[in-house]
Amino acid sequence: MSIGNGRRRQPSLSQLRAFAAVAEHLHFRDAAAAIGMSQPALSGAVSALEETLGVTLLERTTRKVLLSPAGERLAVRAKAVLDAVGALLEEAEAVRAPFTGVLRLGVIPTVAPYLLPTVLRLVHERYPHLDLQVHEEQTANLVDGLNSGRLDLLLLAVPLGVPGVVELPLFDEDFVLVTPLESGLGGREGIPREALKELNLLLLDEGHCLRDQALDICREAGREDAPVTTTAAGLSTLVQLVAGGLGCTLLPRTALKLETARSSQLLTGYFADPAPTRRVALAMRAGAARGAEYEELAAALREALRALPVRVLEPA
Repeated sequence: MSIGNGRRRQPSLSQLRAFAAVAEHLHFRDAAAAIGMSQPALSGAVSALEETLGVTLLERTTRKVLLSPAGERLAVRAKAVLDAVGALLEEAEAVRAPFTGVLRLGVIPTVAPYLLPTVLRLVHERYPHLDLQVHEEQTANLVDGLNSGRLDLLLLAVPLGVPGVVELPLFDEDFVLVTPLESGLGGREGIPREALKELNLLLLDEGHCLRDQALDICREAGREDAPVTTTAAGLSTLVQLVAGGLGCTLLPRTALKLETARSSQLLTGYFADPAPTRRVALAMRAGAARGAEYEELAAALREALRALPVRVLEPA
């Protein structure tokens, strides 16, 4: 019994990579730059792929490039093939030599400045042959990057509740209240959450998970209105606004020392137990080829993070 498809010409990975780049950028020059190929070579690779498949993938005009209906459908398949090949190479690399090669780590801005010194020191000392590349982005972009294969591992606040993403919890940490000197809550312990009802609370801009967590804490305290009149793009700016007397804010304990050291016009208040908290974890794709490495890294990180003001979590 013969299989008719056996004699069909097979597209090359180079052709698929060229077509996937054009499908993403819809521009030959930009696509060629993205994959490090000359524009004539890229155009030739796409034309060769069209000949091999027997379909027109692109509609070319003098001004722009569009995907044909067939191109729309086959671009998804091409990306899946390239992702599978990438996973194959990653699996081979992991088997050949664990903790070598590139590891693309995504980190949220409200974690990066406070945990990266510990992470980088650990990697330098324990995994010297690992090429760690760090990308600081907001949560939504990080999750997109993980799902698309642009990133390998995330360090961020959880739960995410995203299908196909496995969370490796590292620690829980309390939130504290940072106030200007004239606030009656500054320097106090045992502050009830209900005190948040009356405060002018300063928060981060939209898109930061820490903003959403702070709003959740306010709702749990019985505050239904949006307590936001002033926002900031980062915690450093937020704390300086507090120092200037514009209001109060919530900080995770890991950020407290670094952010409040910049001003003498601040006081810290601590909530009554149970204090509002956040959980920080590593997150990876379910079935990741290097999953065992990431779990080992999580275990090593838990030990390294015990020196910080956090409650380290044991693996489930």
